[in-house]
Amino acid sequence: MKLKHTLLWIFGGFFGALAWAAGPQNLDANGVAVKGYDAVAYFSENRPVKGTAEFSTKVDGATYLFASAANRDKFVADPAKYQPQFGGYCAYGVAQGYKPDVDPNAFSVIDGKLFLNFSPVVTKRWEQDIPGHIKTGNEKWKTLVSQ
Repeated sequence: MKLKHTLLWIFGGFFGALAWAAGPQNLDANGVAVKGYDAVAYFSENRPVKGTAEFSTKVDGATYLFASAANRDKFVADPAKYQPQFGGYCAYGVAQGYKPDVDPNAFSVIDGKLFLNFSPVVTKRWEQDIPGHIKTGNEKWKTLVSQ
């Protein structure tokens, strides 16, 4: 039990420290979303695939990279279908009231929506109550999006 509380304190402090510097979208220093991974590939290949600048587009101030022109074109036709939820921040963290960074390998596609998480370990916590975390995340995101 002591370890659980220690981990919660560490994650809580880490997530809290990240929240102060975060914008409405999780972008790298060059304005690239999803850590440069192809947002469409999460749906079509069910895995993270690195995108390239050759196949890119800009939506809502964020640059998205894709592995192919076909994936880029699918995204351009319906960006909201492929953009990660909660601005690309860790879905579990958002449900806790923070906007932590993500690991592109820690993802879930739930009901046709892409959710990213901080790490595979955090994804395991996310998976313990996905509907509850989505509900709580949607409520908290209303405030977090402007922070």
